Amino acid sequence: MDDRVHVDESELRIVQLLCRGYDDARVGRELGLAHRTVQRRVHALMVRLNVNGRFALGARAQELGWIDMRATAPRSGRPAAGVFGDRVADAA
Repeated sequence: MDDRVHVDESELRIVQLLCRGYDDARVGRELGLAHRTVQRRVHALMVRLNVNGRFALGARAQELGWIDMRATAPRSGRPAAGVFGDRVADAA
């Protein structure tokens, strides 16, 4: 696999927010993007990185140095349930 995959600032922010446990709708609200746009961009990243799922996307993003899982952990100290899942409920 080529480790020189380009990522733009928006894509990087999407991956970071997903790592924090945000669902697609919440990522969209944070970034001012439509829910469907977030879904399309996540899918495009998975295709570009040749991974078959959101968990694998997060793992690959970490391998590439795009994210640091220690820095994106939720502030509660608990691991984010459903990281990279579609149906993660927004934290209250």
